[in-house]
Amino acid sequence: MNEKFYNLPEEKQQKIINAGYRIFSQNSYRKSPVSEIAAEAGISKSLLFHYFKNKKELYLFLWDTCGQVTIEYLEKYGCYEPGDLFEMMLRGLKAKMEIMRRYPDLGAFVIKAFYEKNPEISQLIQERYRKLLTYRADAMLTQLDPSDFVEGLDLSMMYQEMYLASEGYLWEKVQKGNVDCDEMERDFMKMIDFWKSIYLRKEK
Repeated sequence: MNEKFYNLPEEKQQKIINAGYRIFSQNSYRKSPVSEIAAEAGISKSLLFHYFKNKKELYLFLWDTCGQVTIEYLEKYGCYEPGDLFEMMLRGLKAKMEIMRRYPDLGAFVIKAFYEKNPEISQLIQERYRKLLTYRADAMLTQLDPSDFVEGLDLSMMYQEMYLASEGYLWEKVQKGNVDCDEMERDFMKMIDFWKSIYLRKEK
């Protein structure tokens, strides 16, 4: 990637990134014209290829940016700091809602990219996804105190269940084209309260 992209004003960078998320989330990789991304970003196609040498590089850059932005905001909100699991989840919720307000089509892009079948990029996406998921799970699980939860609970399985439920909820909202951050924040808080009621050890 051309380093001149990072020399652009942040607002311009964000406009190009959001244009990529929007166009790639609406079609398959093969059927997403780079010309439409450029038009959405308000630049020429040739200028876009000045920043990214080809469509594949742009696509993978957008995917990697998803992971980098997610980790950046989770760290910003203290989601990896020692503390109560559900307090960390609330911090994570606030981080994700801020991400979605800044990058409205990021969630839809992630889902579309995850299920992308084009052999040119599908394997690379899956490899990147596994690394990100492992990083997030390991960072969270190492901070949990088993004595805080019901006896005999498999903490890894609990985390996976909550993660998949959260992702499934997001997938449904994105597929319906109904991404209301305020509504999602309320729904996630209800989910967190439910998990607390079934997983936390009851005080005697």
